Amino acid sequence: MGLLEAVCISARKGEVKHPVTEIVLKAGWGIAGDAHAGERHRQVSLLPGESIDRMKKILPTIEQGAYAENMIIRGVDVMAVAVGDRIKVGEALLEITQVGKECHRGCAIRKQTGDCIMPGEGLFARVLYGGTARPGDAVEHLPAAEKIDQPGQESVSC
Repeated sequence: MGLLEAVCISARKGEVKHPVTEIVLKAGWGIAGDAHAGERHRQVSLLPGESIDRMKKILPTIEQGAYAENMIIRGVDVMAVAVGDRIKVGEALLEITQVGKECHRGCAIRKQTGDCIMPGEGLFARVLYGGTARPGDAVEHLPAAEKIDQPGQESVSC
């Protein structure tokens, strides 16, 4: 079982995300108020805090949201997460739709450190069941073979 360390949003694409005290996830949409929300396969992005810590040893000024991540999670083995797996965080249930993402041209962190963690360790998901998520909430990895039933929750069909 892992932990949600931080939640971050931005009003426009291309901006660094900033930490907030909570987010509201909407089924089939993403995070209310975040520029990357919409009916798409990458509604929410997650990064492991352990990976950010590793990069902070090279560039100590990296702040939460610098990778455009929505959620910083700890204690989840992201290398064991696959497309189709689920992540339960707070009241919400996410389905992993993509693992990793090509680093965009002109990535400031890659230029300063020589590396970027998003291509190998970033997770992208769509929201199956909505709800509120806050730093300190539990994060649980549910392999695709396991099913979860959450009656009464707003949901989107799989």
